[in-house]
Amino acid sequence: MSYTIQPMQIAVLTSQSHVPVMAGLALRFAVIVTTWDLRRRTRRHLRALPPYLLTDIGLDHPAAVAEASKPFWRA
Repeated sequence: MSYTIQPMQIAVLTSQSHVPVMAGLALRFAVIVTTWDLRRRTRRHLRALPPYLLTDIGLDHPAAVAEASKPFWRA
């Protein structure tokens, strides 16, 4: 089971005046790493989709290859 913190919740957490600086930095770092991992996993799965499923989600093969070939740190 996985839990996600929504961007609005992160903004509330980091805007609190009682959150220590290091805790805020650690939270931002965790969000960045989690975002990168999600992109990596999503692009890996996209690369493995058969053509009929790409059509179902509205992508053609060149668009899927272009998205799947991006490095995880690029949006």
